[in-house]
Amino acid sequence: MTIFHPTTSKLAMFSAGLFLFSTFAYVQEPAVSAPSNSSDMLASWPGPYGGVPPFSTVRVDEFSAAFAEALADAATEFEAIANHPDPPTFENTILAMETAGKTLDRLEVLFDVHASNLNVGPIPDLEREISPKLAAHSDSITQNAKLFERIEAIHRDVFESQTVSLEPDAKRLLDETFKNFVRSGARLNEGDKAKLSQINTRLARLFTDFNQNVLEEEKQHVTWINDQSDLAGLSESTIESMAAAAKAKGGKASYAITNTRSSMDPFLTYAENRDLREQVWRNFYYRCDNGGEHDNHAIIREILSLRAARATLLDYESHAHWRMESTMAAKPEAAMDLMMRVWKPAVARVADEVADMQAIADAQCDAAGQPRIKIEPWDYRYYAEKVRKQKYDLDMAEVRPYLQLSKMTEAMMYCAEELFGMKFQRIGNLPTFHPDVTVYEVIRDGQHMGLFYLDPFAREGKRSGAWMTDYREQSGLGLSGDSGIPVQTPIVSNNSNFVAGGAGDGDESSAVLISWDDATTLFHEFGHALHGLCSRVHYPSQSGTNVARDFVEFPSQILEHWLSTPEVLSRFAVHFETGEPMPRELLDKIERSSKFNSGFETVEYLACAILDMKLHDRDAAGIDITEFEKTELAAIGMPDELPMRHRLPHFSHLFSSDAYSAGYYSYLWSDALTADAAEMFEQADGKYFNEEVAGKLFDHILSVGNTIDPAETYRAFRGRDVNTDALLRKRGFPVQR
Repeated sequence: MTIFHPTTSKLAMFSAGLFLFSTFAYVQEPAVSAPSNSSDMLASWPGPYGGVPPFSTVRVDEFSAAFAEALADAATEFEAIANHPDPPTFENTILAMETAGKTLDRLEVLFDVHASNLNVGPIPDLEREISPKLAAHSDSITQNAKLFERIEAIHRDVFESQTVSLEPDAKRLLDETFKNFVRSGARLNEGDKAKLSQINTRLARLFTDFNQNVLEEEKQHVTWINDQSDLAGLSESTIESMAAAAKAKGGKASYAITNTRSSMDPFLTYAENRDLREQVWRNFYYRCDNGGEHDNHAIIREILSLRAARATLLDYESHAHWRMESTMAAKPEAAMDLMMRVWKPAVARVADEVADMQAIADAQCDAAGQPRIKIEPWDYRYYAEKVRKQKYDLDMAEVRPYLQLSKMTEAMMYCAEELFGMKFQRIGNLPTFHPDVTVYEVIRDGQHMGLFYLDPFAREGKRSGAWMTDYREQSGLGLSGDSGIPVQTPIVSNNSNFVAGGAGDGDESSAVLISWDDATTLFHEFGHALHGLCSRVHYPSQSGTNVARDFVEFPSQILEHWLSTPEVLSRFAVHFETGEPMPRELLDKIERSSKFNSGFETVEYLACAILDMKLHDRDAAGIDITEFEKTELAAIGMPDELPMRHRLPHFSHLFSSDAYSAGYYSYLWSDALTADAAEMFEQADGKYFNEEVAGKLFDHILSVGNTIDPAETYRAFRGRDVNTDALLRKRGFPVQR
């Protein structure tokens, strides 16, 4: 449940601005061919829609040389801006920075796609080589004294002397750019700048090493099964997926459970063999915590030490204070206050859930004449399903046959059309990086809006989880003011790790059935994609998802609510064999049980977010990660019966980049907005498909990017500040006064 951005320095700036327009017409950059001795990967993107990623031209063995050339060209372009002979202006400095380094941006997209989705062969070593160079390039921009002098001069003219007036979006872009440079060390002396650059370069290498270790642990730890009796409790579709996984992994046995969440979850939920459940659980939750060559403890210690050193160098109290300065929460204390408000009722709910599960386990053991067991983490999902069946007469195994991946994909696109007038038309003549990938043209009001790439299946070398990334950001640069304004339209992707059916990846003859949680994730990531596709701003640094970290999850989390609507389930939740829609009785059971297991879901996530903040709101250099995890979880009263969703040794959100470090709380912060916004829909006449409220969501949230402060953006949408009581109501917790 994450959003992934390429690592270009400009994309990391997350600046902002406002520019609204009514129609899209795509414009292609002037065709620029790569020099004869250069890689074709450096040329402007060819093809329709203003150009598309030329995946067919990618030559992995050319990446190293191509980056050397692209980095040199980008450095020259930024040096030219810094040394411009004319006095600094918004146009010759800030605007020029928006358009500089395009060749490097495009190359990074091609490489990042491979690093995230096809991380095999030479890619891991290339990532270790290239990532530090990109970090050094970013530092060379933010630490360029002449460039910062120009930015500072313009900032002074606009905000202090007020001798220069800018449009609101340009003014915010300038302010955010200035603050980003300051946060990145622009005011340090030369000696400290060198120290900072060394820290950032080393961190880039460590992030890559951490991520590669997680990938290797997921590749190597497979649970093999030959005995048919060990499959008891599993659905036919799950067994078929396990057989397909075994074949893909070399066929050491008839069935395989790979070390990914999509493979683990159904096994822990339905498999009757308790010993195997424990084995699968330990494989997954002890990734990179086994003391071998892929153990991440030493890497984490060094990352934490370097983060603390960087915060001190930049004169911040901690890494958390540095990371959160530009967020809605602003300070660690604000995030912790919200988290602890939810933590106590969530833990109390877990106690109730465990008591219900323990009663069922005791009864089963007594009936079988076996010793009683205590509920352990590998039992939680299994007995939770027993409780769901007992309390609501709902077995989620009954729901799964109605959740076909293809139909759920249609469902999310249906929602986009009904809510925002967006049509997704499949096109098959564009290059993709893998046969699994499907491309859609997105059209609104008869105009091209962007391209959407969908890559749903797990494969060797693909990082786990699900994410959205943008291949090209929307931009209105060069607007003429006419109705047919030229716009660089966005290209975005959703990438997931669903386990393909027995007929093979992407084979439409084999229905791919997914869990309710998987369907929720599908809608979540599509919300991120819509955020990128609906962007209507002037400056690319302000487009789409380039917003505050604790606001970016709001559009994705709000879209999750449409999955459970009667309009969606009655139309798209059809049985994979009979084609019959989900029975009304089953729909009603899903509705009645909507808050079931909310204790587990909240606690397993929130434990991660709390420990993330505790870890980064201090100098954690030299920390013992195992002891820290154990001690801090005990201090907050973590129930023994469930683990953190992501244990620290494989917590990629925190340690494969800086993106979500001291920021994992953002899912809860955004969900406070989400719950409040959902109630706005629920109170409308048309409920979740209310045209007026959907229009406000498009106009004030999805389309404006970072052109407006997120708190103001939300007020414009909701008509008031967020009411966080809605978050407690959403999760079925008592509202505390």
